[in-house]
Amino acid sequence: MKAAYITQPGPASSICFGEQPEPEIGEGDVLIRMEAAAVNHIDTYIRSGAYALPLPRPFIVGRDLVGVVERAGGSVTNFQPGDRVWSNCLGIDGLQGTFSEYVAAPAERLYHLPAGVGPEQAVAVLHSALTAAIGLFERAHLQPNETLFINGGSGSVGLAVLQAAKGQGARVAVTAGSPAKADRCRQAGADCVIDYHNEDLAAAVRAFAPEGVTLYWDATRLFDMELALQVLAPRGRMVVMAGLDRHCDLPLGKFYTRNACLIGFTVTGTTVDEYARISKRINGWLQNQTLSAFIEQVLPLSQTAKAHALQESGQLSGKLVVVPD
Repeated sequence: MKAAYITQPGPASSICFGEQPEPEIGEGDVLIRMEAAAVNHIDTYIRSGAYALPLPRPFIVGRDLVGVVERAGGSVTNFQPGDRVWSNCLGIDGLQGTFSEYVAAPAERLYHLPAGVGPEQAVAVLHSALTAAIGLFERAHLQPNETLFINGGSGSVGLAVLQAAKGQGARVAVTAGSPAKADRCRQAGADCVIDYHNEDLAAAVRAFAPEGVTLYWDATRLFDMELALQVLAPRGRMVVMAGLDRHCDLPLGKFYTRNACLIGFTVTGTTVDEYARISKRINGWLQNQTLSAFIEQVLPLSQTAKAHALQESGQLSGKLVVVPD
């Protein structure tokens, strides 16, 4: 089978494309024919070694996919050949990734794709949906009628957080850096869109929520603690989930006297039980079309190295989806 893989961590150019053995499956595994996969920042961190994980060698890159079951191991009872499935938790914990024509996966890391949901649109939201579900509901416990500010609301994660929060009944303000991105945020339900190039962020957020926002989510790589504390309501929560190399000072006095809570998380730290619980929420979002993604490009599997380079360029405004050649 054809696959995109690395022999050791390195730059995007270190990704090879070529023949790899079709994976064998155990009693509790499922063999999937990949229909679509997506490129995420975490994929580039793992490939480069910036986020160090124990990897099989060679390592097939990627963690998300939508595909069709080819066959299942003898102890698997919930998946049959022909079922369309998805996963956003492969390529970690010693497992091979998803950028190959065939993927072997433990059945406990696979979920049925709701009928009527297309592979490319589904795979484009899986990682962002996982991030939004963990941050909003597993960690920050967002409640209806809360006020949320998303710094970086027009990116893939920001849009997923925006749409999920609106689905929960929150009021949401976001930043966007261009008219097109601002329109995208409004279409996704944003109550307030702030142009971070031309507006004072603290003043704009305070105008939106005079008492402060109850939840501050930073989806950029440039978390600003001072800004967060300026706009956060007493007992508010801050969520940080991006920026591997970012350092910032913590003004302890302002922080603890506001009774604030700082939440950080990685999707790779999610347990199998948490994935199973979150998958039900994600399937609900897919089924009722709560989430939608802007797909910037669809590339063939043979151009995975190009896809990783594009992801790292900082020039994307949407998702990269990869499909078999």
